[in-house]
Amino acid sequence: MVTQRTPKETYASSARIVMPNDTNTLGNLMGGNLLNWMDITAAISAHRCSRRICVTAAVNNVSFKQPIRLGDIVTIHGQVSRSFSSSMEVFLQVFVEDHLTGEQSLCNEAMYTFVAVDQLGAPIAVPKMLPETDEEQKRFEGALRRRQLRLVLAGKMKPTDATELKALFD
Repeated sequence: MVTQRTPKETYASSARIVMPNDTNTLGNLMGGNLLNWMDITAAISAHRCSRRICVTAAVNNVSFKQPIRLGDIVTIHGQVSRSFSSSMEVFLQVFVEDHLTGEQSLCNEAMYTFVAVDQLGAPIAVPKMLPETDEEQKRFEGALRRRQLRLVLAGKMKPTDATELKALFD
């Protein structure tokens, strides 16, 4: 069994064109459709890290910076930023390409949490992440704080036990 992976080994990418059935009455991509597309890309990234079935545990953060319009080409890039015992944080970037000009711009970012499971659906250990670049290291370090915040907000961790979060305010 592989005990370590790099974020590059977990990279996943997908592209779609926004069709009429994907849009609201304003001609913009419905947010739920984008969340679904991001979830699929993130699941592939988590699978590439763990080589196991992975289930969505949380959508930690999604920021919508601009509308995505009918006919735009959407490209989603994802990679695992950090793994824990059985869970993985996946960082996603969404780019939109204007179908007339070809101009691409970052329009959304998100962080999803996945858990690797065995054949019975029980959590199973995943390989540790080994960040290589400065950006990967920064995401890796921030993932523990984000995890602690998510667990505190969900009532699964006492605020006094969130040592990484407490260190921000000391």
